[in-house]
Amino acid sequence: MSELFPTEQRQQSRNNPSAPLAERVRPKTLDEFVGQEHLVGKGKPLRLMIESGTLASMIFWGPPGVGKTTLARLLANHVNAEFFQLSAVDAGVKEVREVLARAEKTRRHLDKRTILFIDEIHRFNKAQQDALLHSVEEGVITLIGATTENPSFEVISPLLSRSQVYVMESLGKEDLAKILEHAAKTDVQLSKQKIKIEDPDYLMLLSGGDARKLLNGLETSLRLTTADREGTFLLTKQTIEEAFQRKYTLYDKGGDQHYDIISAFIKSLRGSDPDGAIYWMARMLDGGEDPKFIARRMIVLASEDVGNADPQAIVVATSCFTAIDYIGMPEARIVLAQTAAYLAAAPKSNASYLAIDQALSDVHNLPNLAVPLHVRNAPTKLMEELGYGKDYKYSHDFESHFAEQQYLPDNLKDKIYYRPTDIGKEKEIRERLNSLWKKKQR
Repeated sequence: MSELFPTEQRQQSRNNPSAPLAERVRPKTLDEFVGQEHLVGKGKPLRLMIESGTLASMIFWGPPGVGKTTLARLLANHVNAEFFQLSAVDAGVKEVREVLARAEKTRRHLDKRTILFIDEIHRFNKAQQDALLHSVEEGVITLIGATTENPSFEVISPLLSRSQVYVMESLGKEDLAKILEHAAKTDVQLSKQKIKIEDPDYLMLLSGGDARKLLNGLETSLRLTTADREGTFLLTKQTIEEAFQRKYTLYDKGGDQHYDIISAFIKSLRGSDPDGAIYWMARMLDGGEDPKFIARRMIVLASEDVGNADPQAIVVATSCFTAIDYIGMPEARIVLAQTAAYLAAAPKSNASYLAIDQALSDVHNLPNLAVPLHVRNAPTKLMEELGYGKDYKYSHDFESHFAEQQYLPDNLKDKIYYRPTDIGKEKEIRERLNSLWKKKQR
């Protein structure tokens, strides 16, 4: 099995006392793998793929430390394929093309397939992702991508449509306990030491469901601890806090706290309370929430609750998402706070939100209403003869670049969906529309 990070190096790191604990105890077989039973359990998708000896291109989407990289390596070990691993942080189009060229030779001369694993694939730009398309489509490589970001936002549609997305979940208490037990029994160093953890639950809470963080925290705690007279290393709660450099904040990204706090955050923004919004944002950030998740929610709110009362709100919110993608944490917290303060202080309107929901309701209740003839397109002579586009008034030929005419279907010709408020910019929008559409007073 060939790869840019050779198997031999990984094997050496497992036996190397200076290698991180998480690497030393990385599972070697699928049976040692902990968690993600919905994917690797008996009769589940990835287990069935392995049993059949075939792998399709796939993307693992989940939080850090849940086994995305480990699972990709294990899958490659179970099929007869070349294996290459790239990190999207370091690799560019050149490195991708080198792998693809080698994969093509391997297929042609050895009749053997190649698995390309790309860690943090969301960091690849469009050009880098485009470079993969042809080879994935032609079966030159089987792509396994790993991402902590929603692939719908971060992976180009053509590549996404050629891959199966598998969602990986944060590890629960039982999973983390198994990982600790496995490390204590199998690691060259830990298996020789007597270790007692004062509060194992606290260690697991601080890990946030991240196995890598759990093992790193355990290893750092040991370095901060001196054995007692009996040779036992007692890892106290205080030592664990020092190892993680933080205390536990009640915020479960996958549980009720997640939904309760994001709800409080959104309602604070909607209620024009920047103090409440920034406090709840701080709770989320301190609890390890993905900054992009917060930014996406603010983009939605900018349209749903601010709307055209301040059209600049959507620009600010969208720029926030772009900015935090560029700079990352911890500086991203400043951009998030600025955006939250702006949105909370902005005038509010849900007129656009109400308009689209009312229009969708009519579309569902009265489907396929005919487009008025005068606003239909007439690309052929026959359509012109049938009256398509006849009597259409070109707005720019009239005063104020406006000509009053019917655009809605006959059944809905007098319907008003968008009703601007008298707040902020929408007051100006409402007055202009009312002056133009004298028959439709908003």
